[in-house]
Amino acid sequence: MKRFVVSLLATLLCSLPAAATMKPGDLAPAFTLQAALDGKEFTFSLADALKKGPVVVYFYPKAFTKGCSIEAHDFAQAIDRYHALGATVIGVSHDDIATLDKFSVAVCQSRFPVAADVDGKVMTAWDTVLEPGFANRTSYVIAPNGHILYAFTDMSPDHHVENTLKALQSWRTDSAH
Repeated sequence: MKRFVVSLLATLLCSLPAAATMKPGDLAPAFTLQAALDGKEFTFSLADALKKGPVVVYFYPKAFTKGCSIEAHDFAQAIDRYHALGATVIGVSHDDIATLDKFSVAVCQSRFPVAADVDGKVMTAWDTVLEPGFANRTSYVIAPNGHILYAFTDMSPDHHVENTLKALQSWRTDSAH
């Protein structure tokens, strides 16, 4: 019975939307992490990615779990739309790089990289720690100048892609004027 109650409480808490701690206008903390794309490891630098255009940094709790797989699949399906807006997408979790090598192929469909924040320092700097070892499901859109354009936290994976695409489109439209 105790496990049921704990499970029920966790489910209820995880289904509630929460506000991201970092806000639009804040300077995004720089990071460099080991990442995987198409099962191949490389070093991802936010600063280097921002030189090419806006970046969507999305934090997720754990590779290969249901919600995280849905979210990664959704990002993979929309990656051409991100690229059309000049944006890079990077997923970040506490998983080790060996797990992310597999996740990058099996779930991310080799379409975008995922980074390993094994010591949790990036999650902490970005105020996305759900509990030790797990990131809160939070998506950020970062402008090339390093400032946060948009932040969204919700344990449901359903609206992260559509919301970040809308934020990028709004930024693109506003930047054109």
